[in-house]
Amino acid sequence: MCVGSDNKGWSRAGGLVVKALLLIGGAVLVKRFTKSTTRWDHARLVAQSLYGEKFSKDQASRDPDNFFNLRWLSCPAADMVDGSKVLYFEQAFWRTPSKPFRQRFVMVKPCPKEMKCDVELSTYAIRDAEEYKNFCDRPKDQRPQPEEVIGDIAEHLTTIHLKRCDRGKPCLYEGSTPPDGFPNSWNGAAYCTSELAVLRNNEIHSWDRGYDDEGNQVWGVKGGPYEFRPVPASSFVGMFSPLNFNTQAMEKRIEGSFVLQE
Repeated sequence: MCVGSDNKGWSRAGGLVVKALLLIGGAVLVKRFTKSTTRWDHARLVAQSLYGEKFSKDQASRDPDNFFNLRWLSCPAADMVDGSKVLYFEQAFWRTPSKPFRQRFVMVKPCPKEMKCDVELSTYAIRDAEEYKNFCDRPKDQRPQPEEVIGDIAEHLTTIHLKRCDRGKPCLYEGSTPPDGFPNSWNGAAYCTSELAVLRNNEIHSWDRGYDDEGNQVWGVKGGPYEFRPVPASSFVGMFSPLNFNTQAMEKRIEGSFVLQE
């Protein structure tokens, strides 16, 4: 009887322990799932989505008269004292990745608390762009180091304010420059505007346009944003198609294209 009585006591005690552990575990899970996303979490997510090599191959295949197969390449370059991430960014034609036509620093940080947005994305010119060509393709010890990067950040060019997309939309974040854009004088423009959307699977949609004083578009594509998608290694075989080797047509269409605007 004494042994039986002890076993029942231990069973009751064990049951209480299991219940307590379940309650504690449940509380931890609830806390984990209800933890609010911080302003810096949004900035980190956007920065990570911009990283890597992406191409507009699919879009160029669908609409070769209006879109080129461009290469998007971005990677971390430095961290600012306030926690802002500085990315190096370049674009090139897919066939000539070593000759980028656009090079920028991109600074990613949370929007100011007084603004109704989540992430601030600002682009800056590079003091010596030639020194940074193919920055992301090089081993880290052969790149300009973070302290050099910070010293090479030149004039501010544009700023986009991103918001989390509404539930049900295909994007994660989207935003644009202010309606009046930023000063730009290429090809007769007075100002330029930019729109950007971050989608799932690190897909980026980007649309840059230039306008004259009367509001007429003078450079940039008119059919919508460029769609940059990460390309699996196995897909590179398909990139060597007759479409992509039509260089003469491409050189003609390059005149007036957004790719040479800055």
